[in-house]
Amino acid sequence: MSTSGDELLKIENLNLHYGHSQILYDVSMTAKRGEVTSVMGTNGVGKTSLMKAISGRHPRSGGRVWLDGEELKILPGYEMAKKGVGYVPQGREIFPLLTVRENMETGFNCLPPGERRVPEEMFELFPVLREMQGRRGGDLSGGQQQQLAIARALITRPKLLVLDEPTEGIQPNIIQLIGEVIRKLRDEGEMAIVLVEQFFDFAYDLADSFVLMRRGAVILKGPKAELDREELLAGVSV
Repeated sequence: MSTSGDELLKIENLNLHYGHSQILYDVSMTAKRGEVTSVMGTNGVGKTSLMKAISGRHPRSGGRVWLDGEELKILPGYEMAKKGVGYVPQGREIFPLLTVRENMETGFNCLPPGERRVPEEMFELFPVLREMQGRRGGDLSGGQQQQLAIARALITRPKLLVLDEPTEGIQPNIIQLIGEVIRKLRDEGEMAIVLVEQFFDFAYDLADSFVLMRRGAVILKGPKAELDREELLAGVSV
């Protein structure tokens, strides 16, 4: 039986290329169940590429990945979702012509037929989605779309939730709401959360551990208690 704090994601020496260009260099990290692991660094250091590798959106070109003790081959995104990786991409990728409810139901593809339902918890976490179930995704504000994107990922019942820039372009009250949702999910202890976030104070407040990247490589990592806040801040301000 899994317990809060055990290692749910483990990555060793992960490399990634786009064509002939190498983007990630021997990246190693872990993410524990019941914790938020924040991946930090300036723009262009490879954070989103790492999230794409974890979620199966772009194949790694080297290295090993374990999820909940199982070593994973290189798998496409839909197979990684079935394995338990919920991915909220930068830019949200909402289907603009589908309704809010239809967008959420796209997560059903990862579930057995008997479990294909929108849990009431989604509307408790994001009350605005209940009001807007019949609205088209493209008609929602950025903050509403971000809530929808997170709900859609949660409907797949992930073991690992990957969030790439969830506060980007979002108004402050929605940022606060998203922070409360992440904290609640973390405290339930059922999943590991990997967070990429440029808003330093938001990430620092939520995270239990950090992975700091520069030029496609990890230059600093560890639990919050063992890392210096100013050193982390300097690493994202270069």
